[in-house]
Amino acid sequence: MMLMLDRLDRHTTLMARMADTVGADFAEAMIGGALTGAEMRSAVLRCSRCGAEDACAGWLDGQDAAATDRPAVPQFCANAELLARLRP
Repeated sequence: MMLMLDRLDRHTTLMARMADTVGADFAEAMIGGALTGAEMRSAVLRCSRCGAEDACAGWLDGQDAAATDRPAVPQFCANAELLARLRP
């Protein structure tokens, strides 16, 4: 059970970093009704089953946190459609 919770925590962190990097705001989307709690839970589970965890972490580590232009969501991301939809 602990391994599963650790995995979910790790992927929740990756999702938050990805959202910040590409300019998607989960909190604003939920407040504004563009994202439901069920969609958010599904996104975390989808991320936790993704086989691109190392590619994701590497891509995120290679991004410039100070950049004003937000990069596009990478194609390998299991939540690419969701993140693209939530970008401004």
